[in-house]
Amino acid sequence: MQIQDQSRRIMLNEIESKRLLQEAGIPVVPTRLARTLREAVTFSREIGFPVALKIISPDISHKSDVGGVKLNLTSISQVSRAYRDIVHSVRERLPSARIEGVSVQKMAEPGIELILGVTRDPQFGLAIMFGIGGILVEILKDVSFRLIPISNLDAEEMIKEIKGYALLKGYRGYRPVNLMFLQEIMIKVSDFAVHHPLLEELDINPLIASGDNLFAVDARIVLRSP
Repeated sequence: MQIQDQSRRIMLNEIESKRLLQEAGIPVVPTRLARTLREAVTFSREIGFPVALKIISPDISHKSDVGGVKLNLTSISQVSRAYRDIVHSVRERLPSARIEGVSVQKMAEPGIELILGVTRDPQFGLAIMFGIGGILVEILKDVSFRLIPISNLDAEEMIKEIKGYALLKGYRGYRPVNLMFLQEIMIKVSDFAVHHPLLEELDINPLIASGDNLFAVDARIVLRSP
């Protein structure tokens, strides 16, 4: 799948973004787009419980703020109720939002929530960001930056620069993260940006890390304006 100019839509949805990342060799949590309640139930069975449901809409960036996220669903009845609740909540809070469906994804193993992103600066070009992610990213601002492309040494230095580096080495119940694998993922994100000239922004948040398990749980790709 190649990124192409899209005059009517700049931001790719979560499903499209994850598909591109997966094709680039970046591990992602299994995710399907359900356009109906029946599809949500079917995909949940196929993926295997527990699952998470999230609203898919080009008009919604912060899904949890509008009741668009339901986690740790362990049965068909919970999935059905969650699907209805999500759609009802979004329509009630954002009546004009376009709803493309609901993503059904496997719940990731608990771990450290990281963020990995790319942005295009008008003066310096592409830059990659790494740090502590999840809902804490805007509060802690514990991130490091490098210009793209990056080397293995750059990736290693970025990891060690953040204040949360101690968490990655294992801390109070958290398994030590496979830092070599994390560096590989960072390099692949850098290469992905280099080979897609229309890329304007990329956000992987969170990237869940626990031992050898590293998976992109949510992702967003924004294209450059035509």
